[in-house]
Order: sequence, then structure tokens, then C-alpha cells
Amino acid sequence: MTNSTLPHSALILVDLQPDFMPGGPLACEQADAIVAPIQTILAQDRFAHYVATQDWHPSGHISFASSHSGGKPFDSITLYGHPQVLWPDHCVQGTNGAALHGAINWNRMNVIVRKGTDPAVDSYSAFCENYNPAGERPLTGLAGWLRDRQVRDVYIGGLARDVCVLWTAQDARAAGFNTFVIWDATAPVTTQTDANTRQTLLEQGIRIVYSNNLTGTP
Repeated sequence: MTNSTLPHSALILVDLQPDFMPGGPLACEQADAIVAPIQTILAQDRFAHYVATQDWHPSGHISFASSHSGGKPFDSITLYGHPQVLWPDHCVQGTNGAALHGAINWNRMNVIVRKGTDPAVDSYSAFCENYNPAGERPLTGLAGWLRDRQVRDVYIGGLARDVCVLWTAQDARAAGFNTFVIWDATAPVTTQTDANTRQTLLEQGIRIVYSNNLTGTP
């Protein structure tokens, strides 16, 4: 690979935070293995624009199992007419676990999108929050920011492959961007979901690529 920039492109790094790493309350499988590939990608400076997301929940967030009497982590409930997983308390605003991962160089980031800040609404995607009581998914403004900069191709890494990365990729594709998931720069909550995640991405026209071939094909 050369050091030339991929034109009209953006890299989105999703929720690379200590609470999702091994030993954290919502640890993703093999999450520590993606730090080195992401550092390599950043060092190559292939992209025109760089975006990070940061889960940033207030205490008592509605997605926390601890906020629901009798709720246990990874239970599923119906919230505003849609399925909602109850998560362990994680990425609480101002805590060390909510910080951006200290082993990654964040200096290239043009934008950091903090999500999950509404105590009554969960937020997986970099582009839209989850459903609110009005049945809407409020926009974060990221799609407009990217369009203003003539971005056409969006490449996504981070955590978790089967939740926030997946939703970010689906919303990027729905917003009209050519969408690529850098598979070895993502990790899932559980690898048991990988086959379904891969099938969902490909069925929706989202390409799976690897860090050593960022112009790869499905």
C-alpha cells in the first residue's frame, strides 16, 4: 500500500474505549487484538477525513440493566416498541472507562461524536440515535458533515462489530455512502454473531475489507 490518500473517503472509529476492552464491564471478544491494526491504519494516513465516536452515558442510563427492577445484563426488553438489550453499566460520563483508548493516537481525528448522552434513549450508530419515545431516530449530524466535505466512501472500524459498528455501517449505507467494514479492525461482543453479521452486511451492499487491502471487494 502507498501513502496516497483514498479520495473522498472517511474513516470512522467506533467506541474504542476501555469499558469495551478485556477486563471492562462490557468487554468485547478479542477487542485488544484490533488496537495494532487500527494504529497501523492511522499511521498510513490513507483517508481524507477521520471521525471517532465515544459512548458517553449519564449515570442511570435507560440501557443499563441496573436501571430496571429485576433486569439482568443482556436481557432484552421492549422499549418504545423496539427491542432493547439491557447492558452492564458502561462508559459513564467522566469515568476512566469512557475515555478514548489510551494506546491509540487520536491526533488525526477531525470530529469526535459523543453518543448515548440522552438518559432516555440508547445510541449505537454514529449517524442516528436509537428510537426515542416519539418513534424517531434523531440524527447526529455526521452524514451532513461528511456530505459537506464530498465524502463518498466510509470505512468503519471499532467496537462492537455486532452492535455499534453494524448499526453505523447500515446507517452509512442508508445515507447513500459506499460503506466498508474493516473486519480485522473490529471485534464483536461475541464471535457467535459473526456469521450473521457478515451475512447482514453483504446482503445490504456493505463491503467487508481488511486492513491490508482497503480497496478490496466483497
